[in-house]
Amino acid sequence: QVQLVESGGGSVPAGDSLRLSCAASGRTWSRENMGWFRHAPGKERVFVAVIHWNGGWAKYADSVKGRFTISRDTAKNTVYLQMKSLKFEDTAVYYCAADDAGSGRFLPVSQSEYPYWGQGTQVTVSS
Repeated sequence: QVQLVESGGGSVPAGDSLRLSCAASGRTWSRENMGWFRHAPGKERVFVAVIHWNGGWAKYADSVKGRFTISRDTAKNTVYLQMKSLKFEDTAVYYCAADDAGSGRFLPVSQSEYPYWGQGTQVTVSS
């Protein structure tokens, strides 16, 4: 059974940092693009970042560019989202997602391109 489990969320003051982790299990993960999305209260879930299956490329939403960094450890089947200089508007439930292995997509940003999702982890930033 394919499973993605996020961790690392919490409550922090503005300006602080957090690192989210997403552990993948259930099969061998090696050729999937891995993405992070977030769902803020009263808003739709939106794209945050994506990393190519080989780790060589990444793409970020404009709202987090320069503050967030996505990375992956293929040996550990884990993807990370390092978040720095957190702002109140970063408050949301953060979801990890994976597309199909060998999909051929390059850094997908649409939720519909990701069939696998984690349960989410809450990040709360106080102003």
